[in-house]
Amino acid sequence: MDSVFAAIAQGPEDPILGVTVAYNKDPSPIKLNLGVGAYRTEEGKPLVLNVVRKAEQLLVNDPSRVKEYLPILGFAEFNKLTAKLILGDDSPAIQESRVATAQCLSGTGSLRVGAEFLAKHYHQRTIYIPQPTWGNHLKVFTMAGLSVKTYRYYDPTTRGLHFQGLLEDLGAAPAGSIVLLHACAHNPTGVDPTVEQWEQIRQLIRSKGSLPFFDSAYQGFASGSLDADAQSVRMFVADGGECFIAQSYAKNMGLYGERVGALSIVCKAADVASRVESQLKLVIRPMYSNPPIHGASIAATILKNSDMYNEWKIELKAMAERIISMRKQLFDALSARGTPGDWSHIIKQIGMFTFTGLNSDQVAFMTKEYHIYMTSDGRISMAGLSSKTVPHLADAIHAAVTGSC
Repeated sequence: MDSVFAAIAQGPEDPILGVTVAYNKDPSPIKLNLGVGAYRTEEGKPLVLNVVRKAEQLLVNDPSRVKEYLPILGFAEFNKLTAKLILGDDSPAIQESRVATAQCLSGTGSLRVGAEFLAKHYHQRTIYIPQPTWGNHLKVFTMAGLSVKTYRYYDPTTRGLHFQGLLEDLGAAPAGSIVLLHACAHNPTGVDPTVEQWEQIRQLIRSKGSLPFFDSAYQGFASGSLDADAQSVRMFVADGGECFIAQSYAKNMGLYGERVGALSIVCKAADVASRVESQLKLVIRPMYSNPPIHGASIAATILKNSDMYNEWKIELKAMAERIISMRKQLFDALSARGTPGDWSHIIKQIGMFTFTGLNSDQVAFMTKEYHIYMTSDGRISMAGLSSKTVPHLADAIHAAVTGSC
């Protein structure tokens, strides 16, 4: 007898995670994976921060620790600390108890919980996301029941921000629309607005009564400064208006597989925040009941201990600086080869990713001839590069651009 699922079609590989699947199947000794957004050392190895190892050891050695369920909203101490990290120690929103925070399953889970809440409780069901954006955004918001539209963000001709297009599209959006904003280190382009541009975006969004939803996946990882990378969020919170913030500790603490994140909803009044919190519980309970305890305990241990916090900041800055150094090395290597075109965007862009400007045919050529794996839109993870592999990548880009094999 046939399976009741016999008619189910084979699902496509995830366009980002599928890159690693293809890379793993390649037997070539010179293969290079620049697809997945995970930090690598100069030796090409995954990194567990020293401060994370220390925090973990403290937790393991504490006999009072148990494995009981956390509350629905997660580890309360972590929630307080994570809100402070993104909003600032002296945030009036925190002091006035206007922030509802839920520990969630990293950035993706935080976005999904926020989207489910909005689909149920917000009067607008349309969210505007930048074009382009992280591949999972569309799926997360659509699955939660929101209608997704895009606003112009990236200008392929300048390989920079399409600021005029952004203002026009958000200006034309219906009043009260939800607007997704990358707090820093825009994925996949690495192109961020300036502080002055952020201020114009803030004024436009507030004048339209739109609701900003920040995705903060790279705080401290972009510039090396936790405060600088939170500036866009803090500008919106400082005006007393409301906003959503999804945080992830995958990149900045290297807690990828621990799935540590949070959703914070900044409200106009404490009583509103209290009711919002009560409704967040009703979203989370039938979804996954409550979040895991271990990763949030690691993060809280680091955030509450001043010595460990300072050690984390040093390690975080070192990761950010290595990525900035890889940008310079790649730019210099392409310049040395006389590769046609202007490659200055590589050093102007920020964060884990560079949007190279390579097209899908050039990407396919580099994979076939040079065993270099990346997403078909030409996004490369700078964190996957090392001084040893930069020349190989530069050779491949040069060959792809000049059409030489």
